[in-house]
Amino acid sequence: MRSRSDSDQQGDAGAAYAYKASLIGAAQQFELGDDGLIWRIGPKAGVWPYATVAKVRLSYRPVSMQSRRYRADIEDVTGGRLRILSTTWQTVALMAPQDQAYREFVLDLHRRMRDAGSRAELIGGLPPAIHTAALVLIALVAVALTGLLARAVAVGSWSGALFLAGFALLFGWQVGGFIRRNRPRRYTFDDVPWDLLP
Repeated sequence: MRSRSDSDQQGDAGAAYAYKASLIGAAQQFELGDDGLIWRIGPKAGVWPYATVAKVRLSYRPVSMQSRRYRADIEDVTGGRLRILSTTWQTVALMAPQDQAYREFVLDLHRRMRDAGSRAELIGGLPPAIHTAALVLIALVAVALTGLLARAVAVGSWSGALFLAGFALLFGWQVGGFIRRNRPRRYTFDDVPWDLLP
């Protein structure tokens, strides 16, 4: 759900973006104004000048109901934090993607921060400790699957071996993509990582 304020419609301000993080919660609204990032979450609202944004982290965060879900975590110099998701809740059973609106908003935010002389830390992917723990977990699962597959072949259980091979391929495709996209890295305003945008 993309929204625009009255001033937006008159061509006075920049891009606007809104999403619902939960079915019963209020929409979280963001706008890129001349003075900074304008945000409204329920009864709270504020403006963060672009030069005071201290950190932006982009990541790929799929969930069971939406495999193409991306997230931007933004922090200002006072320690305040905002989270912007590329999906929105519409009904009990539907979480809808907002790929184009999210991508345009995030890229425009980076452009405005750059033009304002921002010295924000730009980070892509998961924190290194979490990424390393995920790699270790994947390695353990791979060892376990290899052992089970070898056992199934040794006892001649071909259907079991086929099932394990199929599971391993699916697991590698799903989890491997998550780990690859979320590798820890730094980036610049002019080189926003495309694999962390829809």
